[in-house]
Amino acid sequence: MMKKVLSVTLAAAMATVTLAGCGGGNSAQQTTAAATEAATTAAGESAAADSKATGDQEPVTIRFSWWGGESRHKATLEAVDAFMKEYPWITVECEYSAWDGWQDKVATQLAGGTAPDLMQINWNWLYQYSGDGSKFVDLNQYSDIISLENFPEVNLEAMTVAGKLQGVPISVTSKLFMWQKTSFDKAGIEIPTTWDELLAAGNTFKEKLGDDYYPLADEGYERFWIMNWYLQQKYGKPWVKDMEVQYTVEEVTDGMNFINSLEENHVEPSIATIQADGAESFLSNPKWMDGHYAGILEYDSAANNIVNSVNDGIEVVMGDYLTGAGDNGFGMSKVSQGFAITETSQHKEEAALLMEFLTSNETGVKILNTQRGIPCNTVALKILEDEGLVDKYVAEANAITSDTCIYSFDPNFENSALKERTGVYYEVFDNLSAGGDPAELAQYLIDSVNDVNASNPY
Repeated sequence: MMKKVLSVTLAAAMATVTLAGCGGGNSAQQTTAAATEAATTAAGESAAADSKATGDQEPVTIRFSWWGGESRHKATLEAVDAFMKEYPWITVECEYSAWDGWQDKVATQLAGGTAPDLMQINWNWLYQYSGDGSKFVDLNQYSDIISLENFPEVNLEAMTVAGKLQGVPISVTSKLFMWQKTSFDKAGIEIPTTWDELLAAGNTFKEKLGDDYYPLADEGYERFWIMNWYLQQKYGKPWVKDMEVQYTVEEVTDGMNFINSLEENHVEPSIATIQADGAESFLSNPKWMDGHYAGILEYDSAANNIVNSVNDGIEVVMGDYLTGAGDNGFGMSKVSQGFAITETSQHKEEAALLMEFLTSNETGVKILNTQRGIPCNTVALKILEDEGLVDKYVAEANAITSDTCIYSFDPNFENSALKERTGVYYEVFDNLSAGGDPAELAQYLIDSVNDVNASNPY
């Protein structure tokens, strides 16, 4: 398919033009980085396209934002630098940070019309912020630039809201257990494969390693996931269908009691204990890094970060899903992230060129690798596989989630009123860990989720 290219031919005598763009810096902070590129080449050609167009181009500046960890920041900055070398008249200003507080920033930008041109987005944001199609452009209008044919149709359908293809999917993901094998070896037991084995591991850790060692540690959102897996195995239903919770108060209370059993059997510490650790993030918590907390629940796309977050000498392995609550299929996955172009962008074509470079261009794909998970884009995946660049930990984790999960997220599963640190999931499980009544909290959780769905129909 022939793709539109904004190429450039500049006269040799033309003065050097200095452009600002993404470069190095402190990538743990939200950053706008700048680099210079001399625009004195005779021609520029896009590796993402099959044809050339020549002519002088006016300098253009676009903004690109994302969240993530250190390795994602580094790879994305490198990819953007490579893009600017290929399109020297385009300046890309980068805005990036860790997740904490990021969605609040995005919500403010979208509401105020100040959002960047190109954004990394969560799939559910299409419903939460652009259910009417007002915030992000229809990428079908830029199919002469973006290789939409490289994406599976089912994934494009997931990004189509209000009749508009509002983003391209990056990967499909789910959470899974990741275990510190070193701690389990010290305790003299195998990595658990069933819920009963996990419950037994708690007391073994306490007896063999000490009161401050736990097989697992997580907070409210992850405990909600674990409860879902338990309920799905036992009762064979998705959490939400047709915008209503499918479980009764009695069934959710059963799930709450199971979560309580994890603390009661020393499988994981109380949420108050984890919060008292005072760590900025779980991965920077010394108790995780040194093996006192030997298990974590995280997205498969983060596998490499998890493996590299622990102290030297500690081995982290990907874990199979735990079973034993029932024989029903279980697990839920989602389009993990996407790229979208905002309607307020004044340079949509240039933003589309960057999107294409990051998702289908060989150079961009190789640099980004699996920093955002195993690519949905079939061409990108083949490039990585042919070059042996697929991260082994991400690939292993993705295979486990792909082989297990039978449900898809409902659009409001990650609604900020539910998922954010001040949201319902955390509120419910913080209170449960503090001794709250399971039946009352079950009713509150069901009512709150149903209220969010009623307020945000899809």
